[in-house]
Amino acid sequence: MAFWTIWWAWLALALILGIAEIVIPGFIFLGFAIGALAVAMLLLNTGISLLLPLLLLLFAALSLIAWLALRHFFSRPQGQVKYFDKDIND
Repeated sequence: MAFWTIWWAWLALALILGIAEIVIPGFIFLGFAIGALAVAMLLLNTGISLLLPLLLLLFAALSLIAWLALRHFFSRPQGQVKYFDKDIND
């Protein structure tokens, strides 16, 4: 059995990506972490064994969906701009 078909390997990847999001903030790795978590749960609950290209395609699609959903829910309302009118040193 290849390691990419083991659910806990994807869970470990999700954990590493989640830690990377905390250490390197920028709202980049969170979508990837959610995608890896979704793949891990899919492998755990269904027990399917897919080839690496199909798993990577599934991971990419789920990560994109997660990133778009996070962007939709946590973005500013349309047309709003954040203005800084005070300096921290004042």
